[in-house]
Amino acid sequence: MRPTQGRTLARKVWDEHVVRSGDGLDDLLYVDLHLLHEVNTQYAFDDLRAAGRRVRRPDLTLAVEDHNTPTRSLAEAIHEPAGRRQSALLRRNCAEFGVPMRRLGDRGQGIVHVIAPEQGLVRPGMLIVCCDSHTTTLGAFGAVAFGIGTGQVEHVLATQTLPAARLKDMAVTVRGDLPAGVEAKDLVLALVARIGTGGGQGHVIEYRGPAISAMSMEARMTLCNMAVEAGSKAGVIGPDETTARYLRDRPGMPADLVAETARWFGFRTDDDARFDAEVVIDAGALTPFVSWGTNPAQSLPLADVVPDPASFADERERSAALRALEYMDLRPGTAMRDVRVDSVFLGSCTNGRIEDLRAAAAVLSGRRVADGVHLMIVPGSADVREQAVTEGLDRVFAEAGADFRAAAGCSMCCGLNDDRLRPGRRAASTSNRNFEGRQGKGSRTHIVSPSVAAATAVAGHLAAPSDL
Repeated sequence: MRPTQGRTLARKVWDEHVVRSGDGLDDLLYVDLHLLHEVNTQYAFDDLRAAGRRVRRPDLTLAVEDHNTPTRSLAEAIHEPAGRRQSALLRRNCAEFGVPMRRLGDRGQGIVHVIAPEQGLVRPGMLIVCCDSHTTTLGAFGAVAFGIGTGQVEHVLATQTLPAARLKDMAVTVRGDLPAGVEAKDLVLALVARIGTGGGQGHVIEYRGPAISAMSMEARMTLCNMAVEAGSKAGVIGPDETTARYLRDRPGMPADLVAETARWFGFRTDDDARFDAEVVIDAGALTPFVSWGTNPAQSLPLADVVPDPASFADERERSAALRALEYMDLRPGTAMRDVRVDSVFLGSCTNGRIEDLRAAAAVLSGRRVADGVHLMIVPGSADVREQAVTEGLDRVFAEAGADFRAAAGCSMCCGLNDDRLRPGRRAASTSNRNFEGRQGKGSRTHIVSPSVAAATAVAGHLAAPSDL
């Protein structure tokens, strides 16, 4: 008998969730956890109501206020009419359909991709969906997690299942060790710059190699968060002892953790599994990265200069570079370290966790934010903020002249609240996207790691901690 071919981690999770499969049809997948936020859900509930349907498994559903929430104060109202309406509708819909919710001011409130792991809702082998592309974050735990559209939200609410086409597998193998001062954000920016915003299209990216095994769960979440910026449907990392340590102290873990951990470790790629594509990265050759243009692929090492559009052989890339430099108001040949900023944003589902705040505090300790620079630090969850205060990070931020916000949320990452850049303002940001107008109409965004963000705030221009 011909031996069975080994399976990848993503394929194992996928296969375990297939309810129905047939030639020419998408697989029908069972969904373990359905996450919601206030921006993309109102029409799904309207359609449920019109059809006379209920939510099939409210116990496997969780709604969160995060995109529109103000961050200056827990008592502050949402000023934007559209955002205020979206939050009010989510509260009404959750109350009517019996869906649990984390509202602004609740202990468990925060960015949906931050609070789900914090509260023990994410485990290896799960299939998770949410109306947000950065749901890929949760693949760091050996789960398959991805974003869905409004029509799909209704389908999952009504049936706890989702039709989906099978995906290909891409291995991103990171050999060697990351040098001191190089973070997960730098690695993923280097990856997206190499393969482009469509390089992972139709694939699940699995991050592998010794550099990945050495990373904390927070760092792994950063990698999987930005897998979608390479066009990938999902990003995954095989569960190991680091995964198990993170989960053991979370709420709701099974009583028999030994057996559960053994089950978790079964969701790893088999040695003889084949990937449809592979990218190999030499970790030791990496340095801090920064974006220069208007998509995450337009990134380069901080030590480099703004590229000349004429250096791009591809006409589309050359045209995109010309447009990006015009929008970003940058000239070819300018050293990236000479680019001055007005604002620095530390936060988002990419880098709003306690480890990110600690990294920034280590740089800011004993230093002051440069004159004319506004450093805004927004925790990814209420629990992250509480932990930061317990550790005294709030005092470090205050002494440095940073603006450490009182409430958690997406904040300036998406600019759907009051935390926006004014036209023409330039920011170093730990968020995940730098599209035109992403952080405010006419705003200019440079994506960076938490350490580079803090160093930039002190220097007043793009800088690494080693520059201080």
